[in-house]
Amino acid sequence: MSKVQESVQNIRGFFAEVVGEVRKSSWPDRRELLSSTAVVILAVVVLSFFVGAFDAVLRELLKLLLRG
Repeated sequence: MSKVQESVQNIRGFFAEVVGEVRKSSWPDRRELLSSTAVVILAVVVLSFFVGAFDAVLRELLKLLLRG
């Protein structure tokens, strides 16, 4: 068998295994997906406020240090 045919065979085998693994997976229902998405969005918002506040405090501290 040529190297090209062997490579194509390997790629087909890989994708067949991927399809088999995806079928074994359990997927969330709509309600679970929406609640998980809400948790992620809330976490991102809270963390962005935290990072923004921390950035503002550090910026002011640097202004004080560099001014003197």
